[in-house]
Amino acid sequence: MTTMHTTTLPTTDDVRARVRDALRAVGSTAELAGPGEYGLPASTPITGEVLFTMAATTPEQADAAIAEAAQAFTTWRTTPAPVRGALVARLGELLVEHKADLATLVTIEAGKITSEALGEVQEMIDICQFAVGLSRQLYGKTIASERPGHRLMETWHPLGVVGVITAFNFPVAVWSWNTAIALVCGDTVVWKPSELTPLTALACQALIERAADDVGAPRGVSRVIQGDREVGELLVDDPRVALVSATGSVRMGQQVGPRVMARFGKVLLELGGNNAAIVTPSADLDLAVRAIVFSAAGTAGQRCTTLRRLIVHSSVADELVSRIVAAYRSLPIGDPSAEGTLVGPLIHETAYREMVGALEQARADGGEVFGGERHDLGDESAFYVAPAVVRMPAQTELVHTETFAPILYVMTYDDLDEAIALNNTVPQGLSSAIFTTDIREAERFMAADGSDCGIANVNIGTSGAEIGGAFGGEKHTGGGRESGSDAWKAYMRRATNTINYSSDLPLAQGVHFG
Repeated sequence: MTTMHTTTLPTTDDVRARVRDALRAVGSTAELAGPGEYGLPASTPITGEVLFTMAATTPEQADAAIAEAAQAFTTWRTTPAPVRGALVARLGELLVEHKADLATLVTIEAGKITSEALGEVQEMIDICQFAVGLSRQLYGKTIASERPGHRLMETWHPLGVVGVITAFNFPVAVWSWNTAIALVCGDTVVWKPSELTPLTALACQALIERAADDVGAPRGVSRVIQGDREVGELLVDDPRVALVSATGSVRMGQQVGPRVMARFGKVLLELGGNNAAIVTPSADLDLAVRAIVFSAAGTAGQRCTTLRRLIVHSSVADELVSRIVAAYRSLPIGDPSAEGTLVGPLIHETAYREMVGALEQARADGGEVFGGERHDLGDESAFYVAPAVVRMPAQTELVHTETFAPILYVMTYDDLDEAIALNNTVPQGLSSAIFTTDIREAERFMAADGSDCGIANVNIGTSGAEIGGAFGGEKHTGGGRESGSDAWKAYMRRATNTINYSSDLPLAQGVHFG
C-alpha cells in the first residue's frame, strides 16, 4: 500500500527556536540546556532528536512541592467556590490568548498534527469554562428523615492534595481536566507529567502561575514535578496526597492502584483502551469510512480512544475494507507541523518496534496486512509509518492486546449478538461504537447487555469525546471518570449530616434506649 508523505523535515535548530519562542510567549523562565548537560531530555518525535535537557525534580524538591500544595490547601479549601472559579476563569483566558503557542509545543513534543494540537488546547479552554460554571453548582442533597423535627442532608467538601500523573499522548488536556475541576472543588494539585513531554508542562505551569498571580491565589495551589517513574512514585506513596489521578498503561495502573489504596488514599485510573466499532449492514458507509479513518489513524494511533478493532458484518466487509485501504493510501504522512499533513510520527523507536512485532504476529496468526510500512523522511531517529489494516480470521490473543500504534484489526460477524460479544470479550473497556441506521440495533448496543465500555457511541467513532460527559472506562481501563457530568465528586469528600431542630431525641429505626 502506497501512501502520500511529505519529503522534508524541519531542522532541529528550527524546532528549538519554535520551542524557545513558545515558552517565552507564555512567560516561562525555565532554564533549558543543551543535550547532555542535565538529566531530563526534552525530545521531539518530528526529528527524533533531543532538543534540550533540563534538571529533573529531586526527591527533596518533590517533597517541598507537595508540602507547598498541602499548605495552600488549608486556605484554598475555605475560599468560596465561586472565588476559586475565578482562578480557573483566568487560566481559560490565558489559554485562549496562548492557544497557538501551547499547540506548537504539543506538536513538537507529542507529534500531533497542528489541527489536533489546537483541538487539545481547545479542550483545555472548554474544561475551564465547564469548571467555572461548576464552581456555583457543587450541589448536595436534602433527604427525607424518618424522625420528626430532623433534617438529613449530604454536603461535599474539598478532598486535599490531588496528584496528577499524565501520559505523553495528551500532554496538556488531561492535566487540565483534573486541575480545573480539582481547583474549583477546593483541592490543590501536584502534577507529574510524562517524562516525554516536559516542555508542555513548563508552559502550563507558567500559565497557571500567571493566573494565580492575577487573581491573588497562592501559587501553591498548582505545582509541577518533572522526572521519571521514581518521581511519580513520590506522589503515589505520600500520605499528604489524598487522590492520585493516573493516566497510562494497564500495567502502570496495576502498580499505582494497590500502593495508593494500601495507605487508604483514593485513586482515579484512566488506563488502556482496545476500542471496537461494529459496522452493520444498514450502516451509512460514507459516514462510517470517515469516522473509522479518523479514529484509527489520527494521532498515528496513539490515543487511548483509538479505534483498534473493526467488527464488520460479512455482507459489507469486502467493500468497507477496500474503501478504508483506499482512504489510507491518500493520507499525507510527515512533519506534523506542515500544512496538509494528517499522520505524524510515532513517539519513539520502541513504539515502532512494538508495531512491527504486532504486524509480524498478525501474519503468523493468518492475518492479511495492508500498509504498516515505515517511511524514510531523511532522519533515522524519527519513525513515520503508514497506518495498517489487518484482516484477521478471528479475534486472537494479539487482538486482545493493545498496541499503541495505527493498527486496525478487521473481523467479520453475522449476528449482532455475536458482534457485541466480540466487542466485550477484550479485557479493556474504554470506548466503543456502532454504525447503523436501525434504531433497534442502536438501542441494543447501548442497553445493559450491550457494550460494556464506559463510552458507547452511535454513528460516530470511538475518539473525540466532548468535555461535558464523564470520560473513562470499565474493566482494565480502571473505572475512573474525569471531565464532565458528575466526575467532580471524585475530587471531593461526602459528609452525611443530620440536624435535630426539635426538643426531642427520637432514635432511628424505632430504637428505644431509656
